[in-house]
Amino acid sequence: MTSPAHTSATPPENGFSYSRPFFEDLVDSAMAHAKKLGATNAGAEASEGCGLSVSVRKGELETVERNRDKSLGVTVYLGQRRGNASTSDFSAAAVKQTVQAAYDIARFTAEDPLAGLPDEADIATTQPDLDLFHPWAIDSARAAELAMACEAAAFATSKRISNSEGAGVSAQQSHFFSAHTHGFRGGYASSRHSISVAPIAGKGRDMQRDAWYSSMRHADELAAPEAVGRYAAQRALSRLKARKIATVECPVLFESPMASGLLGGFVQAVSGGALYRKSSFLLNSLGKPVFAKHIDIAEDPFLRRGKGSSPFDDEGVQTRARKVVDAGTLEGYFLSTYSARKLGMKTTGNAGGSHNLTLTSRRTKRTDDLNAMLQKLGTGLLVIELMGQGVNYVTGDYSRGASGFWVENGEIAYPVEEITIAGNLKDMLMGITAVGADAYNYGAKTTGSILVNRMKVAGS
Repeated sequence: MTSPAHTSATPPENGFSYSRPFFEDLVDSAMAHAKKLGATNAGAEASEGCGLSVSVRKGELETVERNRDKSLGVTVYLGQRRGNASTSDFSAAAVKQTVQAAYDIARFTAEDPLAGLPDEADIATTQPDLDLFHPWAIDSARAAELAMACEAAAFATSKRISNSEGAGVSAQQSHFFSAHTHGFRGGYASSRHSISVAPIAGKGRDMQRDAWYSSMRHADELAAPEAVGRYAAQRALSRLKARKIATVECPVLFESPMASGLLGGFVQAVSGGALYRKSSFLLNSLGKPVFAKHIDIAEDPFLRRGKGSSPFDDEGVQTRARKVVDAGTLEGYFLSTYSARKLGMKTTGNAGGSHNLTLTSRRTKRTDDLNAMLQKLGTGLLVIELMGQGVNYVTGDYSRGASGFWVENGEIAYPVEEITIAGNLKDMLMGITAVGADAYNYGAKTTGSILVNRMKVAGS
């Protein structure tokens, strides 16, 4: 095994301490030792991450943090028994100790007839470059400048921006190499950078906060810090003089960042773990309508620079572009190897989660911006913030604290707060009447604003 001293095969300008060849040697030596101990099968993954995070508040530097972490994870199989162990020490002795620990755990773990590596037929054979790695050569002084510019733009928007929870700039990057004894070998580097700010508007009892951020693989694609600051300030200002409303049943329009949460709820309900544990409100839904007929959901793991892009999943299984929902009908679950075996199905390449989901409506027109969606809402509630985790994925019952705006005749009338919206996710997904063209990307999920035909709004 290569010693940690020999890590310079990677050009130093990429910011990593360890090279890809070093990680390959590390993983191979771990698997070789597992085999030597008598393991039936084994897998290992070596990874490293590093970055810079800077925060400012009210024009003053608050924190400068540099992070650097590394890990070697080892999985050992003894027949149908499985053991896991990890270490942050890459020395030869530590690697052997970690493999031994995984081996010992497997020895004393109960057999699981479905445990095991993915079938060789499912392993990724092609690994296209998805353009995910764009290190940001920024120092702490420049990061602080950008954060201060972002916050200053928020303060400059209006004298009513009275305070700030701060602004931040983050530049992060990582790389990994993974392999297992069913023939998988692969890994890649990736990056994620962001600018964010959280201004406070008003004084005394009438104070409101809001926040906004921009996050991208490539720093050149980030929104201008001044634009982030101004927009966050405008959002906070728009919430001043918020009031409670009487309890009512009405249509609810979820602003696009909130709408991605509905998509996330759907993903959780049709993921393997929830399905085989029978803890989902969408059990046995394959081939059945789960959304309104005009809704489609596509998954594309191969989007260049996509935040959910990957040529293979966490088990080395080939990912695939597919239609998850077609005209409202559920065409596929999200399954890992283990959950697929539990359900008597095949893995969908989703160990570790979904890959670049996009929800669209066949009714959406290019002109369906937020103003057009307010017209479609008519009279009802526009939700811009949700609080709490009030979702029961077994029954689909949905109840969350919310704030936003009361809308009358397609126009925002006034901001509202201290309300609760309630319904059932099954009814909500079927009750989607429109999706906006104001598409917003939240991590691995993209959707426009979503209009749900009816929900209970509990107020005063």
